Amino acid sequence: MTAAAGAAPVKINIAKVAMTSLAASSIEWYDFFIYGTAAALVFPKLFFASSLPPAVAQLAAFSTFAVGFIARPVGGIIFGHFGDQFGRKRALVTALLMMGLSTTAIGLLPTYATVGILAPLLLIALRFIQGLAVGGQWGGAMLLAFENAPPKQRGLYGSFAQMGVPTGVVLANLIFLVIGATVAPDNFLIWAWRIPFLLSILLVALGLYVQLRLEDTAEFQALQAQEAQQQEAAAKALATEKGVSVDKAKAMLRAAKGSPILKVIAQRPKEILLAAGAFVAANGTFYVMINYALAYATDAHHAPHVPRQTILMAVMLGSLISAPFLPLMAWLSDKIGRRTVFMAGALLMGLWAVPFFRLLDTGAFPLMLLAITVGSIFNDVMYGPQAALMAELFDTEFRYSGASLGYQIGAIFGGAFAPIIATALFAHYGSGMAVSAYMAALCAISLLSVFLLAETHSREHRRVMDAS
Repeated sequence: MTAAAGAAPVKINIAKVAMTSLAASSIEWYDFFIYGTAAALVFPKLFFASSLPPAVAQLAAFSTFAVGFIARPVGGIIFGHFGDQFGRKRALVTALLMMGLSTTAIGLLPTYATVGILAPLLLIALRFIQGLAVGGQWGGAMLLAFENAPPKQRGLYGSFAQMGVPTGVVLANLIFLVIGATVAPDNFLIWAWRIPFLLSILLVALGLYVQLRLEDTAEFQALQAQEAQQQEAAAKALATEKGVSVDKAKAMLRAAKGSPILKVIAQRPKEILLAAGAFVAANGTFYVMINYALAYATDAHHAPHVPRQTILMAVMLGSLISAPFLPLMAWLSDKIGRRTVFMAGALLMGLWAVPFFRLLDTGAFPLMLLAITVGSIFNDVMYGPQAALMAELFDTEFRYSGASLGYQIGAIFGGAFAPIIATALFAHYGSGMAVSAYMAALCAISLLSVFLLAETHSREHRRVMDAS
């Protein structure tokens, strides 16, 4: 790997960068997850007509949840282009501000009883903005750590953005648990559910901190320096050839420069599709465990159904207990390879899908906790090396675009429809085993996708484009 000639070395405090990546990802995912929790527990009652049957209202609420996933690849394209052209930091800051403001606005929305059909329409619009933001956030937060990390520790440092997911789950469930324990049930539906959404205004403050206190990644700055040198030489040659000024020649070169997203689609279509396939299992089974499980366990038509607080506590503790496995698996992938670790996780998660629902069906808290904890650990075996695996598939010039696009396409086919498909399967078959089969199928897709990818952890990556 070569640095751009003449580029001054960039001093990086990797610990500060990693913690900022974790904080940005944690709060962003907290915002995204509180929507899922509210979609399972609150939105069917408040944002849809009371005349709808409960199952239909639940499906409608989960459909608005899916809107965020549909927006994610759009966000990945927009922010990927922006991040590859103008910097990882600027793209991340914009995504953080969008998420903070849109989530806060959800906490201020009027309900169906107040404004009728306008209520779910506004909810859908803000959920779409959330999706755009999270589609751009992941690439920025992940690359902030990944591109600044020592070459042999990229899996570990890339996982700091991934650790925002269990942290966000714990925070999202914790806030609903605290509110549920301190506020009367009627008040919870009337006003208290809004508190978790209003707290996301803190994300705006974090965005400002990133903007003011952090530099862009050393790798991106090296790329910018090299491109500037190449552009200067090319502009002088073009100016002589065309008989125009150097500034005019530079403007002509900028206009002719291709879009990073179009470049990566043209040059790495296989990698994008396989990266998407790799992610469907980690994403889909995750949302079954943390979102659909809430509706499944508390459904009055499911026996035995449990109180909301019980399953929320199981999800929160399961995420907390399993969280250390995520960086551990990322570290292991630095040692033995991304594919080996990832495929092991897909296989284990696919096998665990059957006991998962059998344990939930007991209604016993220790067994429900066991189901979610073990499932979360197996999910972390996949999710830990995910950031490094995807980032290493693409060169610096279009890494933000390529990794974001693969990740977000996988999110659509994995997590977007997982709660809806799970709800429909249970409604049709009346058994959690149908959902288990769906989870196993997602794992088979990811296992095959990663098998077809080349190993990346020991590859000599191009930090910047070739000088030629």
